[in-house]
Amino acid sequence: MPVKIAGVQMDIAFADAHANLEKIHSRLKQTTSAGAQLTVFPECTTTGYCFESFEEAFEYSQDMDGDSIAQVRQMCADLKTRVVFGFLERTSDKRLYNSVALVSGEGVIGHYRKIHLPFLGVDRFTTSGSCADAVFAAGELNVGLNICYDSSFPEAARSLALAGADLIALPTNWPPGSGRVADFIPNARALENNVYYMSINRVGVERGFEFIGKSKICDPKGGALASADHSDEEILYATIDPAAARQKHLVAVPGQHEVHRFKDRRPATYRLLTQDHPEANG
Repeated sequence: MPVKIAGVQMDIAFADAHANLEKIHSRLKQTTSAGAQLTVFPECTTTGYCFESFEEAFEYSQDMDGDSIAQVRQMCADLKTRVVFGFLERTSDKRLYNSVALVSGEGVIGHYRKIHLPFLGVDRFTTSGSCADAVFAAGELNVGLNICYDSSFPEAARSLALAGADLIALPTNWPPGSGRVADFIPNARALENNVYYMSINRVGVERGFEFIGKSKICDPKGGALASADHSDEEILYATIDPAAARQKHLVAVPGQHEVHRFKDRRPATYRLLTQDHPEANG
């Protein structure tokens, strides 16, 4: 059954959860009025990204029972929808994670902690997550979660696809210098895994740091269903069919040109993928 989805490319107020939650609510009213059943927001939607110390970032973080999650859950209940949004997560052992949550009116369906951490912004102070197969059922759709720099590692998207993702949602905060990533990587990850892939970036300037937008929703063939190839606020929409992502046997000419995105893999030959490279510890 087709599912309408939305991605919100928006500016974010630094260290102002109240303002950002109000904006989430406003945009959700728009996307649900347009028929979207799932809306995806950028990385660190509630907090911003450019923190300068662990202590500063930790002050604006929340645990999974925090007010931000509760407010988004209530929005989802009122509007009968589902949301993916980014936030800074704290734990009882004083760890900080760059996280996203998939939320419905009934509560948190699932959440994911960013695994691949660049030396940049708040990621300098966060702990790497450990779950590479964060796939959750959201109505008719199986949603896989990654965050920003995770997209630069093909293994991350492949793990989600193997775990059954129909759609991979990538909330991101791409800065200048990431234009080629935004242009090509979402299409490649969609094509490689025969899944839908949406990269939803923020815009605006934070502490002198600019964000480039260029959000995109791609189909399983690697084509763009919707894109915002600019750094202005915009809402992207697409209607997607989970059945198209679940059909990994692709037939161009029966008996002559057929590929299978999963069965054609040869994992036993990829031994280097599970080993540390010598430069990793250098």
